[in-house]
Amino acid sequence: RRMTAPSMTVLATGPLTTVQDAGRPGRAAQGIGSSGACDRASYRLANRLVGNAETAATVEFTFGGLDVRLRNPATVAFTGAYCPGGPGWRLALTLPAGYRLTLQPPATGLRSYLAVRGGVAIEPVLGSRATDLLSGLGPPVLQPGMLLPVGTEVAGEPCGEAAADPDVAAGEVTVEVLPGPRTDWFTDPRRLFGRAWTVQPDSNRIGIRLAGEPVQRSRAGELPPEPMLPGAIQVPPDGLPIVLFRDAPVTGGYPVIGVLPERELDRVAQLRPGDTLRLVPGIGWKAGSAAAG
Repeated sequence: RRMTAPSMTVLATGPLTTVQDAGRPGRAAQGIGSSGACDRASYRLANRLVGNAETAATVEFTFGGLDVRLRNPATVAFTGAYCPGGPGWRLALTLPAGYRLTLQPPATGLRSYLAVRGGVAIEPVLGSRATDLLSGLGPPVLQPGMLLPVGTEVAGEPCGEAAADPDVAAGEVTVEVLPGPRTDWFTDPRRLFGRAWTVQPDSNRIGIRLAGEPVQRSRAGELPPEPMLPGAIQVPPDGLPIVLFRDAPVTGGYPVIGVLPERELDRVAQLRPGDTLRLVPGIGWKAGSAAAG
């Protein structure tokens, strides 16, 4: 009898469900962003729990709504924003063929991860299985009816105990900001700090838009395109910051007032529309205002 490769069937996806791995780092000179999992700590934990290789592909789903059926026995783990309905959280479980995994929206946080032992074996593009919403690289956004093959990217045995989950946002997050290269474009760049910024509904994997009291520019006009990276805080003419995120372009023309260190991006990944982001100055900001940076 012919044996079929292990796989899962997607029944429902919620607002947005994609395949994500460690991304495509180091390709900015080719015009290709890094992409990959938004909350890297939760992504890595999911892979560790099922004994996968560090860069194995997982399923990233936004605000719950994921519904999949296992076509074969599989060892799975869920991490990130806790979604009711899963068989367990932060724990590797081996489930039988035909088992249905139906996840409800989380009470707090935004993004969750499903890792299956062996990894999601979608065909890689430029060395990665990550879906990049901006460039269109990688597999398409998952839709009901799709079949997800399971690979063989294992590195060890599954974890037999529940793991402590990385910090998941619960309405408000405070993160450190390093000075950007264009602080001199603003009358007082330190006005980023000491106030609450509200995450807007049109935020996504490309950028997180913030609402609040605008930051005032000291110059008009725009810059020629400059290199960008995830975490860069651009300020358009309206003075409302945009935090570039995992699928952001590698160049941009708005002045960058500050940059979030990589370690802060995981926490920002869990902010949902209406949540609050507070920024605090990291190393490099001077005591003065306009002279900061």
